[in-house]
Amino acid sequence: MKIFVYKTLFVMVCVLVLFQLTIGAKIKELKNEIGNLKSQENISFVKEKIRDELKSATEKDNYLTPEDAKLINDFINKIKQELSETK
Repeated sequence: MKIFVYKTLFVMVCVLVLFQLTIGAKIKELKNEIGNLKSQENISFVKEKIRDELKSATEKDNYLTPEDAKLINDFINKIKQELSETK
């Protein structure tokens, strides 16, 4: 009976160590990533990046290629047609 208890304790310790080395490390890494996203420095960086992208987008003459514009136009027309059929 004593040997069974020792073996069970050994297996449980091994499972705990294995868990901490694999899944525990990933959880810790994920917590660090979330902490980095919440940092004031990162928030200001993301705001500046969004502002820069908006400025560059407003300076462009055409946002869409002719193919994309036609595809979106066809899609909108199809939705309008379906909405008018439901009335």
